[in-house]
Amino acid sequence: MTGEQDLYLGLGSNLGDRKKNLHEALEMLDRALGSGYTALSSFIETEPWGFESDEMFLNAVVKYRVAISQGTSQTEFAHGILRICKDIEKAMGRTGSPEYDPSGARIYRSRTIDIDILMIGDWRIDEPDLKIPHPGMKERDFVMIPLRQIMDSK
Repeated sequence: MTGEQDLYLGLGSNLGDRKKNLHEALEMLDRALGSGYTALSSFIETEPWGFESDEMFLNAVVKYRVAISQGTSQTEFAHGILRICKDIEKAMGRTGSPEYDPSGARIYRSRTIDIDILMIGDWRIDEPDLKIPHPGMKERDFVMIPLRQIMDSK
């Protein structure tokens, strides 16, 4: 497969200097993806989702236009993007792996940075460690409000 696709990422931070964290993550994404983003939503402040915390989140959605090399499958490419996101999270101080309660529900915690792949073009990927489009995004205003802002500005 060759060509270009639109990549949408959700960013969130609720620890430390949240605005600085989002800007640092964007700079790291620009370097890792080899180009600057093509659209960035406003930063919005939201309540934590899925857990209790005194710290509000600052969220945004960013769009990149990414090139896919010949011979690279959608799944391979998407896993490469996932590795970039996880490496940036780790470099910015995020520790540990996803945790789940006894019923299998995800346990969420405060974090310096969270980067989620929301969509890559119109791709559909359903792997154990990667689902595209992001399966929970439609229920999350902190994703949908900034995503609509970018998509409506075309």
